[in-house]
Amino acid sequence: MGNKMKTHKATAKRFSMTKTGKVKYSHQHRRHQVHLKETKRKRHLKKGAYLHESNIRAVKKQMPYA
Repeated sequence: MGNKMKTHKATAKRFSMTKTGKVKYSHQHRRHQVHLKETKRKRHLKKGAYLHESNIRAVKKQMPYA
């Protein structure tokens, strides 16, 4: 019998997979010292983003069942 692969839990909390195979994540720098950041910067950080193609392989390897 083969061994089960474990999901890297820190990666699973930060990223999610779409049906088309893209990796979705939300921006950082929105937790602390928000009063120091410009309104425009905070507004743009609200939106989610997709991971670049060069990093997708590494994230998929850490989340084998996603």
